[in-house]
Amino acid sequence: MRHGHNPSTLALACNSPFVRSRPRESLQTTSDRAIEGWRTLSSVKEDYFGEEVAARYDDDGPMFSAEVIGPTVEVLAELAGDGAALELGIGTGRIAVPLARRGVPVHGIDLSEAMVAKLREKPGAEEIGATIGDFATTRVDGTFRLAYLVCNTIMNLTTQDAQVACFENVARHLERGGYFVIDVMVPDLRRLPPGERYVPFNVSETHVGIDEYDVANQGLISHHYTNRLDSPPFRYVWPAELDLMARIAGLTLRERWADWDRSSFTSESRKHVSIWERDG
Repeated sequence: MRHGHNPSTLALACNSPFVRSRPRESLQTTSDRAIEGWRTLSSVKEDYFGEEVAARYDDDGPMFSAEVIGPTVEVLAELAGDGAALELGIGTGRIAVPLARRGVPVHGIDLSEAMVAKLREKPGAEEIGATIGDFATTRVDGTFRLAYLVCNTIMNLTTQDAQVACFENVARHLERGGYFVIDVMVPDLRRLPPGERYVPFNVSETHVGIDEYDVANQGLISHHYTNRLDSPPFRYVWPAELDLMARIAGLTLRERWADWDRSSFTSESRKHVSIWERDG
């Protein structure tokens, strides 16, 4: 799906199992419904990535460019070394397929059978294993040198408990000294004036994007108006909060960059790539 470069849109452009499309309605009506859905989705394991979304998911967009995929795969291949990799939210294989071409054995977990079916259509996908399930809790056989969760997908888990469970699940799959990599936005709350809920991040003739924040619950609903209205709910999460989740799961932070190019993470960074290592 093609929604621009703002970090808060990237989870929608990547593997978001909570995308729901509907005709245009008022933002207030839609947001009230989405807030209620956001509060309950974590306990409802429903596949929102069905045939319609899967059919258009691989349409050309910035997240499918060589400039984005190349550095991502380079880092992941280096971390995997001669070991295997586990992708959480494998989807249609945007990262898994080129990583497997680098010689890394890849297994993925995804809630959507339709997305995995699209993965299966791609050359080289026969070498990639896939398990249908919720990546916060689903177990697969074997251990892995690397687990990764890219493109804001950690925010698809809409409660803190689910995000903590994801870290614990990853730790159970990693071999000693193995790595867990997350690529996610830094919450953009500095753009939110006191008393406001809505922050427009993209306004053009073809797309209007508005982020809606529920600060008390760390909720984020990203509204996208194109020829349809998509309003997927997320739970935004701070870098320090992720570090605490990692500690709970027995993982230690090793690196944090502003992007896959390994640039320095600073107070002005709008996203981060973080690498934790499973303790011995």
